[in-house]
Amino acid sequence: MPSKGKVCLAYSGGLDTSVILAWLLEQGYEVIAFMANIGQEEDFEAARAKALKIGATKYVLVDVRREFVEELCFPAIQTNAIYENVYLLGTSLARPVIARAQIKVAQEEGCFAVTHGCTGKGNDQVRFELSFYALQPNIKCITPWRLPEFFNRFAGRSALLAYAAEKGIPVQQTAAKPWSTDENLAHISFEAGILEDPDTTPPKDMWKLTVDPQDAPDKPEEFTVVFEKGLPVKLIYEGGKEVTDSVEVFLTANAIARRNGVGRIDIVENRFIGLKSRGCYETPGLTLLRSAHVDLEGLVLDREVRAIRDQFVTTTFSRQLYNGMYFTPECEYVRSMIPPSQKNVNGQVRCAVYKGNLIILGRSSETEKLYDANESSMDEIGDFEPTDASGFIAVQAIRLKKYGRAKHEKGEAY
Repeated sequence: MPSKGKVCLAYSGGLDTSVILAWLLEQGYEVIAFMANIGQEEDFEAARAKALKIGATKYVLVDVRREFVEELCFPAIQTNAIYENVYLLGTSLARPVIARAQIKVAQEEGCFAVTHGCTGKGNDQVRFELSFYALQPNIKCITPWRLPEFFNRFAGRSALLAYAAEKGIPVQQTAAKPWSTDENLAHISFEAGILEDPDTTPPKDMWKLTVDPQDAPDKPEEFTVVFEKGLPVKLIYEGGKEVTDSVEVFLTANAIARRNGVGRIDIVENRFIGLKSRGCYETPGLTLLRSAHVDLEGLVLDREVRAIRDQFVTTTFSRQLYNGMYFTPECEYVRSMIPPSQKNVNGQVRCAVYKGNLIILGRSSETEKLYDANESSMDEIGDFEPTDASGFIAVQAIRLKKYGRAKHEKGEAY
């Protein structure tokens, strides 16, 4: 059979993309297996060997850890990015740098198309493909999970497992643990299988990154995060050890949170595509760094700047990340608003972690002086004149008195 052309597959080494690799070869494509090192705990040599054994022409591994931390995770910390009040966007944050690296490999290898293992019901298909088309408008995208000849043949996880067994493809997923995972330096997600029942408690042995909070150390562990312009530039831990490299700061925060059981969530979220989905996530280091950043902003950030940032930048940027709109003019515009909001976020936050909990011990700043202990004290007057509060309250009450009278005249009750 003549080759249909060369395609670049986003290969994870897991069940879905291993089956897709074999299937693409069956269809007559030549396949370049692309893999991003984004901090997942992976045996990359084993993945390379598996891809080549299945039949890939070439395996290409690209290290994107630093750009992931500095270009995505750190801005997420600066904006306190969060989706639906609980999800720290661990999967969403990884997609732009993976997509960019995949397009670069596809160009270097002369591929006419890119392909991925995202399901037809998930968010990632949107995130990847919108990124692909923004980065290379003329690229073709092969989407197995949206092709009837593929999804009718592989109707469920059991069919994938059976095909893998038939082809001699080794996979970690088994019928006993039929959930899927996606891991990067910031987090790991668990979905599908028994987790699709939102009332099923995840088994203890599912969680991978963090120790069970009940099994965590019986003594709190203290550390300090130092911020400059909203960026975590130093982490001090274990009685004086310091790290300042961006990736090392993140990895150290991960290690502290993991051994103390911090960063687990179990949620039902609204996918961009319109479906609800149950997901379990472990996001250790990002949970620590974001929480410390939120706390420091209370000390050093102007009230109105914080309100505008929270109401527009945080919510908009979080939604853009979740929906896969990173490489868009509107996201570029929103990202340009992040640095001005963070120029005064300088200082340090002392923290402790204990059995799944993060505790703020204190915060300070040598450069930002919005907080005045004398003015805020209940024990002294300072420069604040208490009688001024009477006029403040009187002005605030003008419209409320009018509103109250109107309701009284109408006979309405509160």
